[in-house]
Amino acid sequence: MRKICGNMKSRIYNFGALNLKISPFLAKEAELIRAVNVERDMIGAWKKRPGYITYLGTPDNAQITTLFSWTQNDGTTLLTYRKSGGTLYYSTGGTGAWTIAGGGTLTANSHIGHTVLDNTLILGDGTVASRHSVGTTAGAAGTAFTNTSGAPLAEHWENYQGRAWAARGTSVTGTNTDLFYSTSGTATDWTTDSSSIRIPGPGRVNSVFKANDRIVATKDSGNIFRYDGFNLIDVATDLGPTSPYSIGNVEDFRLYINRRGVFGYGGGKPQILSNPIERQIYNDRGSGVAGTVFDNAPGVIHRYDYFVGVGTITDNLTDETIPDAIIKYDYQLNEHVNWRFFNRPYSFHSYKALTGVEQLIFGDNGGQAYQLAGTATSDNGKAIESVLEGVLHLGAPESNKDWKYIW
Repeated sequence: MRKICGNMKSRIYNFGALNLKISPFLAKEAELIRAVNVERDMIGAWKKRPGYITYLGTPDNAQITTLFSWTQNDGTTLLTYRKSGGTLYYSTGGTGAWTIAGGGTLTANSHIGHTVLDNTLILGDGTVASRHSVGTTAGAAGTAFTNTSGAPLAEHWENYQGRAWAARGTSVTGTNTDLFYSTSGTATDWTTDSSSIRIPGPGRVNSVFKANDRIVATKDSGNIFRYDGFNLIDVATDLGPTSPYSIGNVEDFRLYINRRGVFGYGGGKPQILSNPIERQIYNDRGSGVAGTVFDNAPGVIHRYDYFVGVGTITDNLTDETIPDAIIKYDYQLNEHVNWRFFNRPYSFHSYKALTGVEQLIFGDNGGQAYQLAGTATSDNGKAIESVLEGVLHLGAPESNKDWKYIW
């Protein structure tokens, strides 16, 4: 073994992101094997991530399963919503106190989906009657809901070609292999010109979204189908999302998690995005993402970052455990790091506030929502521990290095 010492200098200008796929001795200089609670300062440098503060109050102590928002047609009316326990709450402007929505009693601990068509918000959890907002005048709707006659009991919703589309989801029994659509131009009429499309193959429909000007239905078997208003096309893949709650959207490109990793879908075949962190998703020790987490993992796109909560993980390279881990994927730079919040997220949402500022909020399992805040230096008062770890081999991993100092 050679020894490198003396006055030799080595300059590292570009710190990379996580790469657990290959041996650290084969990786590029300054690629990382651990990166926890950091974000890019500038390309090549890292800094500690921002902290968070509480977002509004705690009207109950139940897990917040769903967070979403609705900016109405006037462009000035914003309502944010939370579903916790069996109750739907709204906040006026995202700053008013949580208030129980009229007709907002739903199934306890269920998730809800929604879509908006012609300034009408329609939502459901797949087990009780789907319902829509009372009134269509911008600024006067969204605080009360009424049952939608004829609408399917659906958890997953989208709007496409002037119709509301819905699927029951995987949490219920019955007609959960069909994709339903409303009468053209309305989300409240499901009889006049409404029908459904049978989605073939094994499994139940577990998500509905738009991509590449198509309505897309996925099944819990992983199958993906797309429909253009005339033809139903089988994408011939089993790499669809396992968790419908993990789906995020950036530039008409959907990101989600399944048991093989984090994937992107833009209308063709799914594309794997998580090769560098495969050991965190699954490994031969079984210490990656727990099997039960895949079905309900929460995810979101905030700006150009994709976040997905994956619970406690231990990769089989560093053997380091990250409790309540969040995988953070930078869509622009194609790189991964891990975050860990003091309060585990069970739901995420990103929205643009009336001030024009994009906000990231998440809900815990005790009824409290939180807001990421650029000026916060702690997680609601709890210290943030950041970790960066990599291997510097100077192109000679077989040599012993005698470091005098590092700066």
